[in-house]
Amino acid sequence: MNIFVVNCGSSSIKYQLFKWPSESPICSGLVERIGLEISAITHKVYINGEEKVIKRTLELPDHEAGMQEVGHLLTEPEIGVIQDPSEIEAVGHRIVHGGESFSTTTIVTPEVKEEIKKLAALAPLHNPAHYVGITVAQKIFTSATQIVVFDTAFHQTMPAKAYRYAIPGKFYTDHGVRVYGFHGTSHKYVTAQALSYLKKPDAKIITIHLGNGCSMAAVNAGQCIDTSMGLGPLDGLIMGTRCGNIDASVVFYLVSQLGYDIEQVDALFNKRSGMLGLTGYSDMRDILKAIEEGDENARLAYDMYAYRIKKYIGAYASALNGLDAIIFTAGVGENDKNLREVVCSNMDFLGIEIDKDKNRERSGELREVNTPGSRVKVMVIPTNEELEIAKECFELLESK
Repeated sequence: MNIFVVNCGSSSIKYQLFKWPSESPICSGLVERIGLEISAITHKVYINGEEKVIKRTLELPDHEAGMQEVGHLLTEPEIGVIQDPSEIEAVGHRIVHGGESFSTTTIVTPEVKEEIKKLAALAPLHNPAHYVGITVAQKIFTSATQIVVFDTAFHQTMPAKAYRYAIPGKFYTDHGVRVYGFHGTSHKYVTAQALSYLKKPDAKIITIHLGNGCSMAAVNAGQCIDTSMGLGPLDGLIMGTRCGNIDASVVFYLVSQLGYDIEQVDALFNKRSGMLGLTGYSDMRDILKAIEEGDENARLAYDMYAYRIKKYIGAYASALNGLDAIIFTAGVGENDKNLREVVCSNMDFLGIEIDKDKNRERSGELREVNTPGSRVKVMVIPTNEELEIAKECFELLESK
């Protein structure tokens, strides 16, 4: 079965094509700068363990033009992996926000599309682009079943005591103001990997997704019971450009005393804060370089970043009433050995002891980096959201 996984951003399309049941994609790519004067496509084809990369620059006025170009790349005689778009049997779309309407992977219908459109108010930077992606894919891959996988779905098992805010109930009942959580596809994938590895289906796990966006989840027997992001993806951990947890009084102060309007506050908290606001850099590699050069602001920011994670580990260990494993995943979580070491230091009271030598070994595989005597497993598990989406698409179609 050919399953095409698509993630549409406001000016981009990321994609992978799987020939299921193989879990390795046969091609992948990224379309960037859609709608700008010059757009770019990076398309990769994987044949017999070798990678062939095709790069092109061209004018792509909209997502439909971008997806049409992807369709051509998939079928080009010399580099194509299929002969015709009709060979795509399923298109799996990553959707950031499903609200309370969607807790499972779902086949697209006109009603489903309309609900995704309505949820744009909760994810204005993401859901409109996803809606466009579905519409365009329906035009190009006419034989495929269109399927949506929601980043919020994994967190729908949280109890009300975890997802409600302490504001008048009408804001929840009338307007859906509550904790939704994000990165759910990643949290679900690494949780499943850990449960299989641990051979303990009732394991108590904390998953730590650290990329440009960062979030954590407390998971009991495969079910999320709490997560760090909230109504939107701003809350919780310090991120690349987002501030994470912040006293709401700061908003009032910025508006009443410093003359900010609400759009300026939004841009400040989402785009100019976090590690960028503290250091001038949003990429952790640049921040580590600055620390090596003696930048004290970078050192402080790094310590703040790690400290926030440590606080959540403590809180979630309490909520879980125990802990079997913590999992680091995504770009920073998988690759920053120093960060893992700082987070796990002075945590022996919780039974967390990191092995510095194991932690410094580079690997793209699931691995333990804890000491033999550590009561809690410290694991690094590479995430694979596209694979998880393909898997969920296949399972949904098989169940029909």
